[in-house]
Amino acid sequence: MQQKISAEYEKFLKLNRIKVNKYMNKVLWFFILAGPAIALARKLGLFLEIKYTTCIFISIMLAILATIHLLLCKKFPGKSFTFLFALTILDLLILYMSCHNVGVYILWFGIPLLSLLFCEKYLYIYASVLNYVLLIISVWYNSTYFAAVRSDYATPLAFFIDKVSGYTIELILMFVCGYIIGKLTLEYFKSLHSQKIVIKEQKKSMKEKIGILDSMAEIYDHVNLIDFVNNTEMSLQDTTQARHDIDLNNQTQTLMNQQIDKNVLPEQLDAFMDFTNIQTVKSRLTNKKLISADFIDVESGWFRAQYITVEADTDGVPTLVIYTIHNVDEEKRREENLIKISMTDEMTRLFNRRAYDEDLINLRKNDLESDFVLFSIDINGLKRANDSNGHAAGDELIKAAANCLSKIVGNKGKVYRIGGDEFMIIINLDNPEELKAAIKQKTNKWKGVYNPNLFLAIGYASVKDNPGSSIDKLEHIADTEMYKDKSLFYQETGIDRRRR
Repeated sequence: MQQKISAEYEKFLKLNRIKVNKYMNKVLWFFILAGPAIALARKLGLFLEIKYTTCIFISIMLAILATIHLLLCKKFPGKSFTFLFALTILDLLILYMSCHNVGVYILWFGIPLLSLLFCEKYLYIYASVLNYVLLIISVWYNSTYFAAVRSDYATPLAFFIDKVSGYTIELILMFVCGYIIGKLTLEYFKSLHSQKIVIKEQKKSMKEKIGILDSMAEIYDHVNLIDFVNNTEMSLQDTTQARHDIDLNNQTQTLMNQQIDKNVLPEQLDAFMDFTNIQTVKSRLTNKKLISADFIDVESGWFRAQYITVEADTDGVPTLVIYTIHNVDEEKRREENLIKISMTDEMTRLFNRRAYDEDLINLRKNDLESDFVLFSIDINGLKRANDSNGHAAGDELIKAAANCLSKIVGNKGKVYRIGGDEFMIIINLDNPEELKAAIKQKTNKWKGVYNPNLFLAIGYASVKDNPGSSIDKLEHIADTEMYKDKSLFYQETGIDRRRR
């Protein structure tokens, strides 16, 4: 910010100096009239000592010098030496006129003050010093004449000392006053530019905020501006821009929420009322950009409520807040679909290992129900099928097992494929033996293209049979029972598992 202020201030000084140089050139052209004016005064009986040729010389010289200065203004419009040239011309003009008995001593005091316009301290010092030196020269040059015509001075030196003493005191006072004026003026200009930058930044920020608010009004279903300074609420989508008062002592819901909560799913209404409690929004939003929560509208589906900080005080407490309502039903559906895909086995469309692990995590957090049962299932002879008829035969068995399991379990539980030919079932039922028998019966009837039959090794563990056991303990028991069933199958069929 400070660099921006300095840059803007330098830009102002540059433009100001260009203008001052232009006006100084106009002053020089105007002073060309000094020659005719002095000649007219001579004709009227004033300045009798001056000659008409002197008047002509003054005008011609000023015209030449003004032309030179004009060229400098075009070539070096904002340079200090362009201004120095004009100041020096004016001082020399006054000296010349003074030496020819044209009394214009008041201009001696005006030239240094005129240099303040250029806003350069060293220029003011230069103008004051040059002015003082030329004034002394003028008084010294005229001291002989004035000592001769005035009886109150015995010698030219007495006149010179008297006048120079007075002028010195006056010029010192003028220099000090001018220096103070110049310093105050520069400080004032700097202050104005600081304020200008701040105002520009505020306007820019406000314009951006208005643009954001307008965009939000188009994107969101509802957008309200909540002013915690004046305790008001205003809908940005309302063309009337009506403001509604908020009573933070007695009011917990704003006007917008009083309209929205009618359609919130009853099971979520208490949570919605807590989130949108206007009395606690400031504390929950302190030192935060936004807070949000998702709820379900019984008519339009999922929606997201958000409180967004627009302005806050030095302690981070929000003073101006945007409250938005945005339908996210499609987003939620995509999210649910992605979750479903990530939790589903691509080949069998059963739940996958990830889904199984996450369900185990949740089951570890709570006590298992008394009718909880965990099944561990494996395909018998999968390796023989792969070795004999290729992976198509093996895939046929895996898909067949998944199909049989999902049809038998249905919506009563969840079936997972956790490995190549490994499956798990999580279910609540009183008689797991019946489910095991149903699965066996279903698989015994199956006939495939590459495989004549399907055999599954099944083991299970229930809370009823193993009270107090954890889910991990039940998983171990189910696996053990499954391997027992697999061994029994190979014993009964006489198949050597190690042979192809």
